[in-house]
Order: sequence, then C-alpha cells, then structure tokens
Amino acid sequence: MIRILQCVNKMDRCGLETMLMNYYRNIDRTKVQFDFLTHRKTKGAYDNEIEELGGKVYYAPRLMPYNILKYRKYMKNFFNEHKEYKIVHSHIDTMSFFPLREAKRNSIKYRISHSHTSRLDKDLKYFIKLYCKFAINKVSNIRFACGKKAGEFLYNKLDFHIINNAIDTNKFKYDIQKRNEIRKKFDIKNDEFIIGHVGRFIYIKNQKFLIYVFNEYLKINPNSKLMLIGAGNDEEMLKNKVNELGISEKVIFLVDRSDVNELYQAMDIFVMPSLFEGVPLVAIEAQTNGLNCILSDKISFETKLCSNVFFMSLNESPVAWAKKISEIGGVRNDNSVEDIKNQSYDIKEETKKLMDFYLELVEKENNEGSKL
Repeated sequence: MIRILQCVNKMDRCGLETMLMNYYRNIDRTKVQFDFLTHRKTKGAYDNEIEELGGKVYYAPRLMPYNILKYRKYMKNFFNEHKEYKIVHSHIDTMSFFPLREAKRNSIKYRISHSHTSRLDKDLKYFIKLYCKFAINKVSNIRFACGKKAGEFLYNKLDFHIINNAIDTNKFKYDIQKRNEIRKKFDIKNDEFIIGHVGRFIYIKNQKFLIYVFNEYLKINPNSKLMLIGAGNDEEMLKNKVNELGISEKVIFLVDRSDVNELYQAMDIFVMPSLFEGVPLVAIEAQTNGLNCILSDKISFETKLCSNVFFMSLNESPVAWAKKISEIGGVRNDNSVEDIKNQSYDIKEETKKLMDFYLELVEKENNEGSKL
C-alpha cells in the first residue's frame, strides 16, 4: 500500500474537499491510502471520517506572511519524520507553492499541484498569491486541474491533466418520494417554487446578488422560497440583507449540512451567480439531480454537462435574472444521470483512473531504483 499526502486548507464540507472525499471513499484503500496535511489548528468536518477510513490528519501552521519561517521549520521536521511519502498532492491553488517547495527541498520525487479555480482572490495575500502563481511550476512536476480554464489559469501554456470533479451519480439521482419527504420536513408546500443555491457564504459566491434576484422573482411568483445552503463569514450579512428586504419568511438558511444530496430534491431550480469558479462541484450535483441551472458567465462553460444549464451575465440586472428563472421554470431533465456518466463524471470510473495514475508513479520510481 502507498500513502499519498493530500495538502488542503481544512477538510470542511466545501467543494474541493468534498470532491477529494468522493475519491477517497471510493479508492481501493488496500492499495492507496490518503493522509491529509491541513493548514488550520482546528479539526475539519471530515476529519473523523478520514480517520475511520484509515487516514491520518496533520495540522500545519497557517500559511500567512508572518508565519513563513515557522511553517518552513514545521515542514522540514514533518518530512524528516515521515519518509513514507513519495507523492505530495496539493489542492490550495497558487498557495500550493509553499508545501510543494518544502517537499522539493526534502527530496519528495512526485509533487502534484492541483488547480481548482480560474482567478486570484484579491484578499490580503493577493500579491503573495500572484508571486506563487508564476513560481509554482518551479516546485511542482505534475500538474492537475479541475478543467481547462482552471489549468490555463495556473499553468499558462504548460501541459496538465484534467481530474474531473466526479460524484456518486446514484446519490444525486432525482427521487420523488425523497422530494416529498424533504419538502414536508421544511414545511414547503407542494405548489411552492424553490430556488436553490449551495456554496460557502463568502463574497465570491455572490449570494447577496442572488437575494436581490429572489426579491425581484417574488414580484413574479409570490408563491416561492429561496433555499441557501452553506456556511461562512458572510452568513450574518446575508441574513441582515434578507431582514432588510422584509423577506425573511421566504428564505431558508441551512448551515453546514451533511445531507446536501437530499436537499437538492426539494429544489425546483438551481442558481449560482459566482464572481469566478473553476468547475464547481455543486453545479455537477445539481445537474445530476436533473435541475435546471442558471450560472453566471464567470463560471467555466465546461461546467455545462447537460442541456439543462444556462449562463447569464452578472452585468444583467436582478430583474433580468428573475425573468430568466421564470422563463426556464422547474421541469427536470430525465436523462441527467446518464448525461453525467457519459461525460466521465461518475466517481467509480474516475477514481480508478486516479488510483492507476498514483500506482504508475510508484512503479516507475521502483523500476528506476532497481536499475541503480
């Protein structure tokens, strides 16, 4: 059995982390085992499950400008103590430069950077991220991306492998009985139209704009509700905005849920007005459920795997978005599961491809070592 070190920020229920767990749950753990190097002090939502599956979770210092020397010392000690890792696979986009640089300094042969986004987040670490974007190819020697746009963003003209954000399609298949159960649980009437959204409550997901859209849609269809599923720093701000508009009774906030696959069943349409994305996992899940999806044109067009996906410009007004929701409506795509499978997004097949990739790397190293 080989052990792969997966580098992440924190294993909470977010897009790339959920994608990674999809692969981890389905991989043959007698051959390949995942361990996780996180960059937060506190445990993540998936940590207990990881340990139950035989994985280990390590807690490195947070990657901040004031913390670099402490981080380098931690990583040097880490790799001195853990000689079992031949492959390090990092998922923190441009900031993957730092763990992969330490892996290179400690003679880790295979260093995988994995791009999950298509643009830099302009936060306090923007200029550090900008440097890392141009330097990452000096420390990674294998390049992965969730899609073409994300790969071109991080790697410029260099070659990269696309690793699809695959899901368990059966888990997200539309089920009318489950729909009725979930809607009853949340006191949603049969004739109420539910606009759904799943995403962290952070500014790049643009839920504030979605609230304005819903406020306009209520003027078209008062018999509707907005379901917002996620967690994050913007939660209080979003709730205040809903209260300010006087629509709090029409908006359902569901925070940090582990049953998102069931919650899609209650929705009639899925709307995602993100400021930027790679190939968002939640949009794949929503398509699989057969939902019509309206996505912002800042999301990669590669996300469209089924006929039930529509893109709109964020330059359009909330009124225009509301009219588009009304125009499209909530008729489900009956062929969605087969469409997703045909596009190579079923987790069973994609996990085998990734596992074989890892095993081939180790076999290659063993063969090279035997020639010395």
